[in-house]
Amino acid sequence: MNSINPIKPELTDCPEAITLSDAERQPCEVWTRVMGYHRPVSSFNHGKQSEFRERTFFVESGNQNAAGDAHR
Repeated sequence: MNSINPIKPELTDCPEAITLSDAERQPCEVWTRVMGYHRPVSSFNHGKQSEFRERTFFVESGNQNAAGDAHR
């Protein structure tokens, strides 16, 4: 039986750590939900991109039990 070795999260501890130059990196495309459907932020006009960057994200405090509690 083959066993799968977990990936070591501490890459700095690995003597053979892989480093990439900026030219070798691939940009990450960010998507967001707008009006009920998903769109890449890169397709937004300048105003919408600015609004996206100014968004404030929060964590709801209080009861963190089952999701059904929010509907009571």
